[in-house]
Amino acid sequence: MSGHALFLTVAFLLCAAECRLVQAWKKSYVVYLGAHMYGRDASVEDHARATESHHELLGSVLGSKQMARDAIFYSYTKNINGFAAYLDEEVATQMARHPEVVTVMESKMLKLHTTRSWDFMDMERDGQILPDSIWKHAKFGQNIIIANLDSGVWPESNSFSDEGMEEVPRRWKGSCSDSAKYGVPCNKKLIGAKYFNRDMLLSNPAAVDGNWTRDTEGHGTHTLSTAGGRFVPRASLFGYANGTAKGGAPRARVAAYKVCWSGECAAADVLAGFESAVHDGADVISVSFGQDAPLADASSFFHEPVTLGSLHATIHGASVVCSAGNSGPFEDTVVNAAPWVTTVAASTVDRDFPNQITLGNSAHMKGMSLESSDLHSDKLFPVINASSAALPNCTVNLASSCAMGCLDPGKVKGKIVVCVRGGDIPRVMKGMAVLSAGGAGMILANGEIDGNDVEADPHVLPATMITYSEAVSLYKYMASSSEPVANISPSKTELGVKNSPSVAAFSSRGPSGTLPYVLKPDIAAPGVDILAAFTEYVSPTEVAADKRRSEYAIMSGTSMACPHVSGVIGLLKAARPEWSPAAMRSAIMTTARTQDNTGAPMREQDGKEATAFAYGAGNVHPNRAVDPGLVYDVTPNDYFTFLCSLGFTTKDLSRLSAGKFACPAKPPPIEDLNYPSIVVPELRHTMTVNRRLKNVGRFGTYRASWRAPFGINMTVDPTVLVFQKTGEEKEFKVTVTSQKDKLGRGYVFGKLVWSDGVHYVRSPVVVNALD
Repeated sequence: MSGHALFLTVAFLLCAAECRLVQAWKKSYVVYLGAHMYGRDASVEDHARATESHHELLGSVLGSKQMARDAIFYSYTKNINGFAAYLDEEVATQMARHPEVVTVMESKMLKLHTTRSWDFMDMERDGQILPDSIWKHAKFGQNIIIANLDSGVWPESNSFSDEGMEEVPRRWKGSCSDSAKYGVPCNKKLIGAKYFNRDMLLSNPAAVDGNWTRDTEGHGTHTLSTAGGRFVPRASLFGYANGTAKGGAPRARVAAYKVCWSGECAAADVLAGFESAVHDGADVISVSFGQDAPLADASSFFHEPVTLGSLHATIHGASVVCSAGNSGPFEDTVVNAAPWVTTVAASTVDRDFPNQITLGNSAHMKGMSLESSDLHSDKLFPVINASSAALPNCTVNLASSCAMGCLDPGKVKGKIVVCVRGGDIPRVMKGMAVLSAGGAGMILANGEIDGNDVEADPHVLPATMITYSEAVSLYKYMASSSEPVANISPSKTELGVKNSPSVAAFSSRGPSGTLPYVLKPDIAAPGVDILAAFTEYVSPTEVAADKRRSEYAIMSGTSMACPHVSGVIGLLKAARPEWSPAAMRSAIMTTARTQDNTGAPMREQDGKEATAFAYGAGNVHPNRAVDPGLVYDVTPNDYFTFLCSLGFTTKDLSRLSAGKFACPAKPPPIEDLNYPSIVVPELRHTMTVNRRLKNVGRFGTYRASWRAPFGINMTVDPTVLVFQKTGEEKEFKVTVTSQKDKLGRGYVFGKLVWSDGVHYVRSPVVVNALD
């Protein structure tokens, strides 16, 4: 190589290294400017002018419009005014100080919150639709449009068949935009499919599996079919939960917006999905993902894409339903806590998939599983603790968790292996590790922190999961015997399980540290062992080595609870098209129930009585929600006033409302937002909270009754409300006063009920008395 060529090569490598260094300092940011002055019917020219204004704004900081064009990868021009760009921190800081900018949000990753349920909610019984079912009132959600922001859709599923459906509503502006081979086609059921991956391609390009809306993970297909899938008979997962798979609004139209890739959802992609769904004409937007942890406080409210996107959706009349998160059972873990979204916790249904362990001392213990193979029923197999079968290259901890490649085949072959839950190893992978080492079966044992929370998984070998108390008994037996033996029976589907529903242990709990003035979650819905459609791209275990495929899968999470409520709100939209998103949320909350199928109060999965921080207003009861009598309605201006009370300025609100709103000179107390629940997070002796009820039924007289939280004196004024026409609104006040001798108990819980003898309008009352 000549000296000149060597110089050029070195210069090129140094330049490339320097370019990568500069690139490494840049991140994705969303620059939020508020709302546009124009509406949904704006012209192409309007959108083009908005894009040009974004180039000019960023160009004024970068130095040229061309540099701005190169940096911007999304220009939000429909209902959200702003753009997403790849910037260094200094430029982002300058943009945040610009007088035209409301906020600058660093794009961060959000996480996915990963049939029998409709029967359990009394919408049918033994396969027969009941006379008072909301399905009949709402014509099964006919022509309502449900959008799902998630990991895409598997369009070949029978849940999205358009057989017998009428033409697509003319108001729909969406489309199926995939151009890739094996992209998602539209039909009269699945009327929209779009993907958004520009932010993810910049942040983590390896996560993007293609420029398409096809679901390669299963999560999006499962959630979308739960919300709006058709009736599909003979659906099951490897024979379990056999029956008819149903979506909440089976005659609704559905649209998939793929904003999540490999289990993560980049903020700028999420915001683009929201904007598109609103502009396309969605009535309901279902969101089964969120941040890992709650926002620090309300000052960072608009640094999170779901909060921002959902506000614009609500302003334009679309209902947004979100999962509460899977970080339970710990308090202050609930996410997606904005008051304009309906936040959903996960509860159980009255169905289990139990199997039985028989020990050599004839003792029995109950487990849970969806295994697809079983052991010989007339034989007992040797049992070994995985920690006793560690290979020399693995630690005891790794071996006890049954990490792949850590078990000694010579010690586990033909035996049932006891693995410890956790260790950041997927549960099904533990079974695969046992199987690959020659094990005959697996018992997955909970640790103390896991308690009674057991999951039914589609294992690849005979297996079961047991509670911590059962695990303790198992260890005692193994320690007492020189040759411990056991057998695992095949699993079965068991219906009519008592003390159902209970709150799932994984479901995130309130209070919301971000916004303690609003009770979150709002409502609970089935989210444990839910059967719904699935992708056939991967196995239901999502493990690459598992070659099994199924059109339907059983999954658990608040991700599964969320679309149940999305489907119910779709039905309410069809039955009561004049209701606002807030009115529909109120109807669901005030008609919820807080008792299980034995008449006892709803409980946690460990048997303790649950509170409103676990289930919100209670477990959803769709048939009641269609006729609630009264609702707590909230307008966009009410939300704007609430933001003023939080400390946002008239300047901020003017941009949010496109110049149509200004903060009042003296904003009301934050607690006065007209929400269906009442929370006083910092009671100092006495406080009065104001509420307003709207009549959505016939005229009548409603009387108040209440149960004050422990240690709190509570009064309601007036105690009688007389409604003479539909749409009439009446105000009332609730005053709570602390009892000095009963302080220091933290949050305490009560309730308020308005009734005309037919309707019962229930609201949780939650108080934290400080003095």
